[in-house]
Amino acid sequence: MKRGFVRIIGGKWRSRRLKIPSIQGLRPTPDRVRETLFNWLAPTITGAYCLDLFAGTGALGIEALSRGAAYVVFVDQSAEVVALLKEELKTLQVENAFIYQATVPTQLQAVDHSFDIVFLDPPYSENLLLPSCYYLEENGFLAQPAQIYLEARRSIKDNELPRNWRILKYQQAGQVVYHLAARE
Repeated sequence: MKRGFVRIIGGKWRSRRLKIPSIQGLRPTPDRVRETLFNWLAPTITGAYCLDLFAGTGALGIEALSRGAAYVVFVDQSAEVVALLKEELKTLQVENAFIYQATVPTQLQAVDHSFDIVFLDPPYSENLLLPSCYYLEENGFLAQPAQIYLEARRSIKDNELPRNWRILKYQQAGQVVYHLAARE
């Protein structure tokens, strides 16, 4: 896989480029999808405590920090991704973030502070999206209320999610269907 870059599209690090690790199956969220997502999140991103699961390039979490999120926890199963994210955050002089390696969702570390916004963009082939949703709901990871970004190959319906979650918005871009859900 050819190594490349993804750029931050808004906030204090606008136009900064992040390296894309050479990892099989890694697919950064496209610029136009991130732009729409962060337009949706604009009223709530400032001061939010965020979780970027399946972090990959870190573009979603770093975009959140760039736009005023208070803190972001990044989690990925790849040691290479975690090392690259640490390097990127050091370059940006980020101090309000934590990064660790874990198999999601079973190895997630317990949290002292629940998350206002969660980014869920797992590898499509591993069937981790819905199990991660239920794990986060059942294990106290989410604030009341919380917003959850879901990226998938297909449209997700309310009845597939935990009972108190609702899809607020969704769109499709190419083969990506992305959603914003709310925990009510």
